[in-house]
Amino acid sequence: MSTTWLVTGARGQLGVDLLGVLAGREADRVRGVGRQELDLTDEKAVRTLVRDWLGEADREGCRAVLVNAAAYTAVDAAEEDEASAQVVNGEAPGWLAEELAGRGRLLHVSTDYVFDGTATEPYPVDAPVAPRSAYGRTKAAGERAVAAAGGDTATVRTAWVYGRHGSNFVRTMARLEGERDTVSVVDDQTGSPTWSADLAAGLVELGTRAEPAPPVLHYTNAGAVTWCGFARAVFEELGADPGRVLPTTTDQFPRPAPRPTYSVLDGSSWTAAGLAQPRPWREALHLAMRSGFRD
Repeated sequence: MSTTWLVTGARGQLGVDLLGVLAGREADRVRGVGRQELDLTDEKAVRTLVRDWLGEADREGCRAVLVNAAAYTAVDAAEEDEASAQVVNGEAPGWLAEELAGRGRLLHVSTDYVFDGTATEPYPVDAPVAPRSAYGRTKAAGERAVAAAGGDTATVRTAWVYGRHGSNFVRTMARLEGERDTVSVVDDQTGSPTWSADLAAGLVELGTRAEPAPPVLHYTNAGAVTWCGFARAVFEELGADPGRVLPTTTDQFPRPAPRPTYSVLDGSSWTAAGLAQPRPWREALHLAMRSGFRD
């Protein structure tokens, strides 16, 4: 049986990579929608689009898989506009899940920000959720809404995502390497850089499996590093001196939203579900940057 896919957030860095991976599945049907095609703050529009899409899937005898890669991701702006973030991150995923219940599979992308960021070892999927920012609170609300709807759903938490499209840390560091003699980057926050192309491939693998998806999974590239170490790796990939990246502290760069000190997610749930082991973050960065990160 062929599968029909619906990807929300299709113009973002993950969404673009999802459409790229799905383009290789010639027997499947794929539809991507971005903000112009779907306003996630409009409940009626969201439900209508999903119902129409599911109706087409039923008529064509296809499995239906929806990947929700859309989110209000402006972490600092959410501190002043939590109401808007709550609709997009907290309520819309529930609308999607309610429409999919009993009719298709929903893969909902979430974040390490649902945790408090104070751990000293990787967070397992069942670790207590305790967000410290508006962004984290709204994403946690979205997780609860998806779970409450029931059906064949999986929340996939990830962290430190970067890709060729959109605004992200790797693209910023690549730009700054060409503009500045030195760059100061915080060295007291630790996480797992995740290439959006690898995450996209993992989500498609999860979407195609015949058995129901586990309710919560973690996916990042393997290993951990500080932001400073990550930046130095970017410089190395560009053939630049990594010593030009200078370590600093979070206190030196105050932001409206608190950043997690420790964002490493335990990925054992992913491989325990029979899914492919994510590659190490450093290997992923090398492969990603070979594709070019300077516009």
